[in-house]
Amino acid sequence: MEKKYYIKTFGCQMNVYDSSRIADMLKKEGYAETNKQNDADIVIFNTCHIREKAAEKLFSDLGRAQLIAEERANDGKRTIIGVVGCVVQAEDEQIIKRAPYVNFAVGPQMYYRIPEILHNIEKDSKAESVIDTEFPAVNKFDFLPENKAQGVCSYLAVQEGCNNFCTYCVVPYTRGAEYSRSVEEVIKEAKRLIATGTLEINLLGQNVNSYHGEDESGKERDLAYLLHKMAELDGLQRLRYTTSYPADMTDDLIACHKDIDILMPYLHLPVQSGSDKILKAMNRRHTAGDYLRIVEKLYAANDKLKMSSDFIVGFPGETDEDFQKTLDVVNQVKYIQAFSFKYSRRAGTPAAVMDNQVEEKVKKERLEILQTLLFDYQTKFNQACVGKVMPVLFEQKGRHKGQLIGRTPYMQNLHARTKDDNINKMVDVVVTDATTNSLSGKEI
Repeated sequence: MEKKYYIKTFGCQMNVYDSSRIADMLKKEGYAETNKQNDADIVIFNTCHIREKAAEKLFSDLGRAQLIAEERANDGKRTIIGVVGCVVQAEDEQIIKRAPYVNFAVGPQMYYRIPEILHNIEKDSKAESVIDTEFPAVNKFDFLPENKAQGVCSYLAVQEGCNNFCTYCVVPYTRGAEYSRSVEEVIKEAKRLIATGTLEINLLGQNVNSYHGEDESGKERDLAYLLHKMAELDGLQRLRYTTSYPADMTDDLIACHKDIDILMPYLHLPVQSGSDKILKAMNRRHTAGDYLRIVEKLYAANDKLKMSSDFIVGFPGETDEDFQKTLDVVNQVKYIQAFSFKYSRRAGTPAAVMDNQVEEKVKKERLEILQTLLFDYQTKFNQACVGKVMPVLFEQKGRHKGQLIGRTPYMQNLHARTKDDNINKMVDVVVTDATTNSLSGKEI
């Protein structure tokens, strides 16, 4: 009988990419995907430690997985339970203590070991749990099987880890120091994705614009160079990159938004706060003024460019005046999308032990004010798209018969009545209606 796997993914696009690579490894081992956990012979949770109560959510999921595993055992079926990702890196001892039934737990740099771990479990059904949170001396990408497109849009990891040590963030501790893949390795993977159906590639990194991979001659190259090399690939119709750090937005990279036609006119550039005092406390390497000057250069390079961002409200020491400065940045940039959160403590980070923590009630009030403003700009931009013709890359069927869902150049969801064979194709659509979160359209 065919073995099946189930993967639940939390968090960022990098985790989505990692899960797709884990799936590639499991398929190579003879497993088929299932979306029903009770049908799975192996259940994997790919975890994120950025959000509040991430570990508690994991243990809740693990408890349910164990109950399902016990039910399957009554029918003579064995279930292997695994955990990967950043929570493992931060909470490895807690996983062993609170969920001793977990068969393996590996950090985000060690998931390439999963096939080896599975082979050992198959040899010895009573094997002890495997915990591996090392930062390897080898390149994990060298151990992953060749991947193929999962759809018309693909993520491609080019950089991992972070050296910035923002005082609220666990990424440098869970993902490790910055590492960049070689130009040749990235281009090779991109060509495979394009050959198997990808039209849009989104280059990924925790701090993607700090990319510094070597070319064939051993010379270190930056993200601007890599984008130009990507733009030369036959068959690639759209190019994106995320997530960027403001201090690493070079003039050469900004010029890419003018010079590269397939680079989409949408950039996610997190500012986090509009207050220089708070940015300094966060250990961000930019001021609000630095950030706004970068945005001005970007808008000058491409007048069609639009921005999204990340915001943290209620960071320790944030006053009403500091918060107002964040609102001022929003009003100047006019983001078309954004992610905003209340500050929450992360064990092991400097901000977690700062004395001047903001009351939860104040954080909640500020977040509501910020999100109201952000959603207002998002709604206005979407409404301004009504009547315009936009190229839409359709990715999947919608809820209604004859409806497809795709994305515009600005990452907006758009659904339209059109024929099913337009899936995985770029189609010109006139926008007929808009809400805060999506657009409706009609094929021309």
